[in-house]
Amino acid sequence: MKIKEIYTLTREYRDLAGVGGLKDVAQELSEALVRKGLKVTVFLPRYGFLEPERLGFRKTNVSFQVDMNYVQEERREDVSFWEGEINGVRIFLVEAERYAEKLGIYTYTEEEEKKDPWKKKGMGHFDYFAMNILLQKTALCGAIRLNERPEIMHCHDGHTACTPALAREIMGFRDYFPPVGFLITIHNAGLGYHQDVGDLPFAKANTGLPWWVINDSLLNNSFNPFLCGARYAVINTVSEQYAKELQETELDAHTGWLGHALKERGIKLEGITNGITPEDFDPRHPEKLGLPAAFDPLAGDFAGKKVCREELIARIRRGSLKVKIYGRVKDREGWPLLTAVSRLTQQKGIDVLAQALRLLYESGEEFLTVILGTGTPEIEESLIALAREFPDKMTLLLGYDPKLANLIYAAGDFFVIPSNYEPCGLTDFMAQLMGNLPIVRHTGGLVKVIDGFNGFVYVEQKPEELAGAILRAFEVYRKEPDKIRRMIKQAIEHIYAHYTWDKVSEKYLALYEKALALRPL
Repeated sequence: MKIKEIYTLTREYRDLAGVGGLKDVAQELSEALVRKGLKVTVFLPRYGFLEPERLGFRKTNVSFQVDMNYVQEERREDVSFWEGEINGVRIFLVEAERYAEKLGIYTYTEEEEKKDPWKKKGMGHFDYFAMNILLQKTALCGAIRLNERPEIMHCHDGHTACTPALAREIMGFRDYFPPVGFLITIHNAGLGYHQDVGDLPFAKANTGLPWWVINDSLLNNSFNPFLCGARYAVINTVSEQYAKELQETELDAHTGWLGHALKERGIKLEGITNGITPEDFDPRHPEKLGLPAAFDPLAGDFAGKKVCREELIARIRRGSLKVKIYGRVKDREGWPLLTAVSRLTQQKGIDVLAQALRLLYESGEEFLTVILGTGTPEIEESLIALAREFPDKMTLLLGYDPKLANLIYAAGDFFVIPSNYEPCGLTDFMAQLMGNLPIVRHTGGLVKVIDGFNGFVYVEQKPEELAGAILRAFEVYRKEPDKIRRMIKQAIEHIYAHYTWDKVSEKYLALYEKALALRPL
């Protein structure tokens, strides 16, 4: 059967609302499918910070009420749609009081805390589960109201993973959606990303699902949306290796054993490594990236890369950045520049990086380090201490600025990603496209980095092992500059050959076909 129409359900979409990698996948995949001739419709909440009219959206005449019961209260919520289009993708912003009052996607903001002191900045929304259920029921009701039956509904992350169960088990939906196949994509299976809920009577009331579905969807005594939806859908995660790790290794402990729970139910986790749009990170077009000069790593032209390095270091030394600066690196001829743009957390292995940097600097190794990001206080403190101890060799930039991130990708010689686990990883692609070779731990989606071919790899998560990989990279940098240039060229060619969204979307089309085979027709 030829697939013609896809509905995509997501809490993030890059040009409208985003915080993590989900925003990029939701938009890039949708646009790649449109380029292949499919009709794609996205359902996204109209958060309080979105101004639809200013964004070119128009209010539709589609409005209805959605059942959103609480345990002791039958209740309904009003919803309506704003309709717009971005690069050929039809987008419905869901207007509802529950979304309009939120100024952040997942957490409360400083502004909200000032108004209501109990809404602490950074705290997750207290009604996160109801926000998710409302989006899913609205998309299903919306399809019926619009008299549309897409061949596939693609449900991104735990926020929308109940959709297949709602469609198959709830009166009013189950007679309409048998022809529709479902795909659930897990972007991060780590604990804290499941959108699970411990109050089972509330889960039952809010979803409207039968008790047997609720009870069959428990993980660690909580109702788990992934387990709920998986029996009715194909389910994938964002790299082949991460899917394998979750179902076959102890790394699944990071998820509370979600992968093993799926396996026990006879459900195979598929894996598709995320793609990238190389044109978005092409240093031949510096104005788009906010870079001071152009260069062409594929052609071996690195003159502009040197300008980017000089500009980054000059801005650090002047203090003319929008982030907090600790340490002021001083440029030195022949010293490699090691870079990182990351959340500064244990999951990302930044505690191990801090220890490895200490080992290298205390041994007298000659190199510069620039790190950009924010994270847990103890890891931030360990990096601040290092920057203060070695102020002319290391800089920590505490905060985030996308243009500054681009400058760091462009300026660096090596880009370190020492993750404990990594569902996919895209910063390795971004760095490679700007001539910055990754040094990664061999885990999850980072296995796409091949040692000595398009980056450097270590396996065991120890500071000494990471330090050893960094030293190997530096040795090649100093003794075999031609090999470094060759590796950069190979890295970029490898991305164009395997990881553009036009290539990756073909794999999603194959999963959509599998999803169609699961329909109860």
